[in-house]
Amino acid sequence: MQRQIERHGVGKTDAHRLRLLSYNIQTGVDTRRYREYVTHSWKHLLPHRDRLANLNRIARLLKDFDLVGLQEVDSGSLRSGFLDQTEYLAQQAGFPYWYKQINRSLGKLAQHSNGVLSRVHPSTIVEHRLPGLPGRGAMLMEFATSEKPLGVCIMHLALGRRARLRQFSYISELVSHYSHLILMGDFNCGCGSQEFRFLMDNTDLQGTSCDLKTFPSWRPNRKLDHILASPSLRVAKAEVLDYAHSDHLPISLEIELPANVRLAKAA
Repeated sequence: MQRQIERHGVGKTDAHRLRLLSYNIQTGVDTRRYREYVTHSWKHLLPHRDRLANLNRIARLLKDFDLVGLQEVDSGSLRSGFLDQTEYLAQQAGFPYWYKQINRSLGKLAQHSNGVLSRVHPSTIVEHRLPGLPGRGAMLMEFATSEKPLGVCIMHLALGRRARLRQFSYISELVSHYSHLILMGDFNCGCGSQEFRFLMDNTDLQGTSCDLKTFPSWRPNRKLDHILASPSLRVAKAEVLDYAHSDHLPISLEIELPANVRLAKAA
């Protein structure tokens, strides 16, 4: 875990409450309609001047949160101008802790990654390669509390249903021992899918409303992005933010720990 960033004018984190955000940022590409997947496809391969400006807009949003899970981040390749986007967003938004998980490395061409930004120091963070074709991963973090630890798992799941079923099975077993738990990320499936129902049937997690659509950002009609919490955590606020600087919209959740539980190290 990298810790060399100083805080940039951000207030202290509440030891009892956390503001969470999950955002698939599409490596900073600002997609506004389906045809741009074709007409702007070169932006996924080559650097362009608008990408940095778009990352700066995303960073302004992230400043309002305590823990951010990012998907489709580039960790420093030709297309991003060799910029580690997780580190850059952490610096711009004033996060003291960040971590990147490279899931698919194409050398200088692309570094497909997940990222996490946090205002609270995680006691542990472990990378997991998910079942299925190479390129999908999850990051499991623990945050010390005055009681049992809080587990947070950030993931980006496969496009195929069979692979997602295997990945949800793996994740369910991985996190089964946590009393306080958050799962968040781009699940690539909605509430009505067989694999999502499998996850919910095999955990005690509570989900945000299925009406909170996140994809596509310009006309959202599907909920691909989720934040789930264990029953021990009170959900104070859940919403999808109208911040269309990717092909996904960001989803946020504000949770409260049980009354007798506090984060051991609030930033």
